[in-house]
Amino acid sequence: MNKFLISFFGLFLLASASHAQTNPSTSCESLSKLTLPQAKVVAAETIPAGAFKLPTELPPWMAGAGQIFKALPPFCRVIVQATPSADSDIRIEVWLPAANWNLKFQAHGNGGFAGDIDYVHLATSILSGYATANTSTGHSASGIDASWALGHPEKVTDFGYRAVHVMTVVAKEVIRAFYRSGPMTSYFLGCSNGGRQALMEAQRFPEDYNGILAGAPANYWTHLLSSGIWNMQALTNDDASYIPAAKIPAIAHAVNAACDAQDGVTDGVLNDPRKCNFKPQTMLCKNGDANDCLTQPQIVALEKLYEGAHDASGKRIFPGFPPGGEEGPGGWPGWIVGPEKGKSAIAAFTYGFFANFVYEKPDWSYNKANLLESVKLADEKTAKILNATDANLAPFKSHGGKLIVYHGWNDPAISALNSIDYFESVRAKLGPAETESFVRLYMLPGVQHCGGGPGADSFGALNSPGLKDAQHNIQTALELWVEKGTPPSSIIAAKHQGMDPATPVKFTRPLCPYPQSAKYKGSGDPNDSSNFACSSEAN
Repeated sequence: MNKFLISFFGLFLLASASHAQTNPSTSCESLSKLTLPQAKVVAAETIPAGAFKLPTELPPWMAGAGQIFKALPPFCRVIVQATPSADSDIRIEVWLPAANWNLKFQAHGNGGFAGDIDYVHLATSILSGYATANTSTGHSASGIDASWALGHPEKVTDFGYRAVHVMTVVAKEVIRAFYRSGPMTSYFLGCSNGGRQALMEAQRFPEDYNGILAGAPANYWTHLLSSGIWNMQALTNDDASYIPAAKIPAIAHAVNAACDAQDGVTDGVLNDPRKCNFKPQTMLCKNGDANDCLTQPQIVALEKLYEGAHDASGKRIFPGFPPGGEEGPGGWPGWIVGPEKGKSAIAAFTYGFFANFVYEKPDWSYNKANLLESVKLADEKTAKILNATDANLAPFKSHGGKLIVYHGWNDPAISALNSIDYFESVRAKLGPAETESFVRLYMLPGVQHCGGGPGADSFGALNSPGLKDAQHNIQTALELWVEKGTPPSSIIAAKHQGMDPATPVKFTRPLCPYPQSAKYKGSGDPNDSSNFACSSEAN
């Protein structure tokens, strides 16, 4: 038994012997007088069961999640304003179960450029008995709005790394004051920018969390957004190159026709897109332009999207998109090509970053940008603040930390190859055996950005509903690793027939720790995970 486990069980026994407080030892309202470093409590109130009212409306695509608040038990809501710099205005919310606290702290990350509180994930944590926290990261805006960064370097620092660490320190102080006992274990969950925040915590503040779950991390922030210049120029620098959304289904069909059966199961899911040798040239229009074919300029643009951003010598700036993730409501139509030229999510994020963080010119345009100059300036001005690419996770390991990274192969926002690159950099730095002792990477076939897509995307990430055992729930597997020393192996993921996880299961698949992948055994129902095995052999 390693030193961390000995110390953990020692703490557990000590806490049990001293009757660790799972219920409050003080009133919620008394926390309004709590003294915090470089922060103040703005409000502290007990929220009765089912009485929480959202300060703002949920976006239409999340409207159904509003029902979760009606199921909440009583909890203590603490609102904090932190000001670690003269230009900081970091909003933090800490929610604390009014009864039956599980002795754990679970914090959540943010998507996009952040700017608001993630109330849905705070609610899911309370329902599971955790003390929980989230932060706006220092500004108030929608997740695709970066105008707040223009002329505000301290706010950029807050967004980059400072706000999440401050939130963590504040939350633990609030927990200690409320229960007269700090959390036994602390966990951080995040996807996309939240995945970047997760890796930033492991790298910069290795003692903040015991377990970290990082989904689809945007950790190579400066090069990810620089690749947006490459992608948008490939699609929009001349009218002939633009690929309209109406052509995406035909591209997806051609990719599946070329590669879907390679893994032994024809199901619309590429098990490992790196093995797909799809040639866009096979889609060349022969009888005039149409939605089921591509013109030569469109073929060149598509090849560039798959290829990824690089310089004239071929040196990669950021990996391209693996084939297979083109179609679907969370696929290329919204993220890459957009409903019309220049209106994609990638275009919005690329503009927001370079106009406000890098060039500080609201009239900046990716069409006229020099890619190499832009990458260089982005790195010089913001890499140290925004990038979470440090491969030396030894301090996090020494603290007893455990890290699980996951990424959908069909991600149209952040190339899944980026997570493999980071994982391999850690293996190169610390060695394969050392890395395996505290890090896992799971690549998710057919899954898009943080979820969705044709693949099995229900596996317990970000407090998603479903089975809670370690075989089916990646969060439970992480906690078992941290608290019992039991490393995770395969995770059984489910694909439901509808968006609602209450709908029947369509099929299940094992998610395998990289570099293994799920291999069909050759017989049995391909919709049943038991007919697959994790294997290092090529499919």
